[in-house]
Formats: sequence, structure tokens, C-alpha cells
Amino acid sequence: MSDTVPGKQLLHLVFGGELSALHGTEFKDLDKVELVGVFPNYASAYAAWKAKAQQTVDNAHMRYFIVHLHRLLDPDSAGRR
Repeated sequence: MSDTVPGKQLLHLVFGGELSALHGTEFKDLDKVELVGVFPNYASAYAAWKAKAQQTVDNAHMRYFIVHLHRLLDPDSAGRR
């Protein structure tokens, strides 16, 4: 999956933290959720996500996520690239 449109900024948010359970997406402590950053395209968000995920590989409860902010900001164009 790639959100790359030449010349267009497609914002992505990377965040994560320790989950309450392996099978869910509920965080154990919201005060400890880490906001990694906002990135101008999927490729740079993926690189940041991968780096954070690799740093926490020993803790199965740690998870990082990529949110497609551009889809939330402009839902009418979600299907267009």
C-alpha cells in the first residue's frame, strides 16, 4: 500500500505504546503513548514506524501504528491518488 502522489502532501501520523492485550488495540497507559511524528508521505512514515517497531521487538505488547491523516482531513478524496 503506497500513498504517494508527486507534489502532493499526504500527512501520516506514527504513534504507539504498550497494549493491554496482544489481541487488541487498547493501550495499557495512555500517558505513555508515544507520538513518533507526522510525516509528509507514507514512505517516510513507514520508515519511522519500522525503526520504532524494531527498537521494541523484545516486548510483544508494544505496537506502533500509522494513521493516514490525509484521509481523515479530506475523506472525499480517499479513493483518489
